Amino acid sequence: MVVEVGVGVYANSLALIADAGHMLADAGALALALVASRFAERPRTQRTTYGLRRAEVLAAFVNGMALAGVAVLIVKEAVERWLEPVVVVGTPMLLTAAAGLVVNLGVALLLLRSQKSSINVRAAFAHVLSDALGSCAAILAGLAVVFFGWYRADPVLSIAIALLVAYSGYRVLRETSGILLESAPPHLDVGAIERTILDCKGVAEVHDLHVWRISDRFDTLTAHVVLERGSHGTDVCRAVAERLERDYGLDHVTIQPEAPPPDELVRVRRSRDGAPLSRAG
Repeated sequence: MVVEVGVGVYANSLALIADAGHMLADAGALALALVASRFAERPRTQRTTYGLRRAEVLAAFVNGMALAGVAVLIVKEAVERWLEPVVVVGTPMLLTAAAGLVVNLGVALLLLRSQKSSINVRAAFAHVLSDALGSCAAILAGLAVVFFGWYRADPVLSIAIALLVAYSGYRVLRETSGILLESAPPHLDVGAIERTILDCKGVAEVHDLHVWRISDRFDTLTAHVVLERGSHGTDVCRAVAERLERDYGLDHVTIQPEAPPPDELVRVRRSRDGAPLSRAG
């Protein structure tokens, strides 16, 4: 990052400076990811009954916002350089961008395995991967300057870098905001879950069905079920929970049974002093 800033200033290359700015966001993302993962490992307490699992989600959300901010700054500077082109020294720009690509690919390989099981690390991986693509864009800009003398290639490919950065930020923000807003996980069909619960023996109705995600890979469900006559609440709740775990992988389920409504309503007629006169069924 420091080398890219130095060479970018020397060579008047916005692409290198943009890539360095993205690396700065990467450094912050990795530091934030590390701190958040340590918080997430802490045991739950009486105040934080789920633990601090959402620390990782909050860190990923902040990283997504940082990506969006970096993209806006790059586009602004690129437009200014397109309107007023500057002379770019191509050779040091090209060599530095190539070195940056090697570094980013190395970091991406380190994060590749862990990013599949953690939204926090996945956000950091998105930073690094998009930065590797940004280095590729900077290399293309360097080639255009060295071999064709096209100085506007620098701001054009800087905008390409900005679009990559913005897309990475959008993906992270979409996933994390869904968790923070307690939306249903995208891989779960709430309508199908409701039909599955109704299909369980002893369930007459289901209402107040809620499905949401506490943190990455931790989905939870609560529901109220109205029992059929003659059904036992404990047996029905156990059957529903087992079915949801088998069909949808939901193992953190809370089912509240409710007694069925009475067969008939009894209307009571009263006299003026409040004494019952008759009953009608």
